[in-house]
Amino acid sequence: VQLQASGGGLVQAGGSLRLSCAASGRTFSGYFMGWVRQAPGKEREFVAAISRSTSTIYSADSVKGRFTISRDNSKNTVYLQMNSLKSEDTAVYYCAADPSWARIRDGSGVDYWGKGTLVTVSS
Repeated sequence: VQLQASGGGLVQAGGSLRLSCAASGRTFSGYFMGWVRQAPGKEREFVAAISRSTSTIYSADSVKGRFTISRDNSKNTVYLQMNSLKSEDTAVYYCAADPSWARIRDGSGVDYWGKGTLVTVSS
């Protein structure tokens, strides 16, 4: 099982990026998929998570109104559309999959992690 994140890069403050995380090796029926980030010198921080049905979404207050999480189950892929980026959004972004969104939120005991993709926002 593999989660492959992509879409990171360098962007100016106020700009946008879309991250993708493609899952392979199994389907994630019953799994939440989500994003967690880690800025340099800081602890890992929950960003957002979405249920398989897409009916349930959790987002951190710091990204509400700017970031949108979505998923395409036919492609086994979760997305993170990031708008109005700020310098404080600079971090390595990791995708995760787990039956519990709380484990993704806490970054502990998660079933599957992807390798991170670096987002750098220049001010």
